[in-house]
Amino acid sequence: MELKAAALVFGLLAIAGAQADVSADQVADVVWKYFTQLGSNAKETVDQLQQSDISQQFNSLFQGAGGLQRQLIPFATDLHARLAEDSRRLKEQIRQELQQLQAQLSPFADDIHQQISRNIQELQTKLSPYAEELGKKVEKNTADLQQQLVVFRQQLQAKLDENIGNLRTSVAPYADELQQQISQKVEDTKMQLAPYADEIKAKVDESVEELHRSLSPYAQEAQQQLTRQLEGLSFQMKKSAEELRSQLLEQTEELRLRLSPYAKELQEKLEEGRADLRESLTLYAQGLDSKVGEQMEEFRQTVTLYGQNLNRLLVQNMEEMRQKLEPHTGSVEDHLVFLEKDVRDRLNSFFDSLKQLGN
Repeated sequence: MELKAAALVFGLLAIAGAQADVSADQVADVVWKYFTQLGSNAKETVDQLQQSDISQQFNSLFQGAGGLQRQLIPFATDLHARLAEDSRRLKEQIRQELQQLQAQLSPFADDIHQQISRNIQELQTKLSPYAEELGKKVEKNTADLQQQLVVFRQQLQAKLDENIGNLRTSVAPYADELQQQISQKVEDTKMQLAPYADEIKAKVDESVEELHRSLSPYAQEAQQQLTRQLEGLSFQMKKSAEELRSQLLEQTEELRLRLSPYAKELQEKLEEGRADLRESLTLYAQGLDSKVGEQMEEFRQTVTLYGQNLNRLLVQNMEEMRQKLEPHTGSVEDHLVFLEKDVRDRLNSFFDSLKQLGN
């Protein structure tokens, strides 16, 4: 067995079992990373791969029983054996298909250019409100949390201003309350941002379908080739939307991690037993608004930028499709998009067959 196939199987052999909720997309992400990493660095050894982030991702995906492991290993080995040959074959096939499609569209080059330009403008119009909505949702959530923390800080300050004997006991519940407010608001933010990727993917479907309808009359004898190119475009654009979903979830979790220390800081001050506890807590309360505000503003700017970047990327994908369909242009190097789509389709089919066997 060659090194590349051995490395993939070795990574799978490290799997202890399978979680019930592991998905085909999760496995596909890791498998595709294996293939692309090995493709770019054929000299990497099995031992190095065992310690790689990708192997660790396999380990994190699979825990428990070994049923899926036993079935996935031969499947992945066979998939790898086909992949190198499929890549060469698919590249040539895409080249031929693209030439045929360009030849069909060539007499209508100006019309094609106008049709895709119109589609690009419509896509920009469709996407613009979503980028604005994303920014507004994030801004509202950050403003809500900041307002909650203003009230929290005022309540804490009022308690500090009361001249009561046991300051530590009276202030202690505020640490838990602060942590709960942070966790709840971050969770609310995550729930509100989660549907965003699906909404974008729905707009991608609409735009690609409209493009298909507008170009079909010009590709009378190359419908299959046109469909293939548009399927690749759709896959590429939806993949970008999924990456945005992951980025949004990652950023909200990062926000939780960055805000949580402020609640811990309050708890630590209470546990220190300092003689100047009241003064220490007063300074903490006074600085809370600005500290949290900085973190929330950074989060808002980052997430808003993600949405704007996705819009630009999707429009760029459509621009690249226009260039690809012009006569004597276009690169077949993006056949990897079709290859990755094929890998993911096979894994989805594989997981579907396992579900049917389990029913």
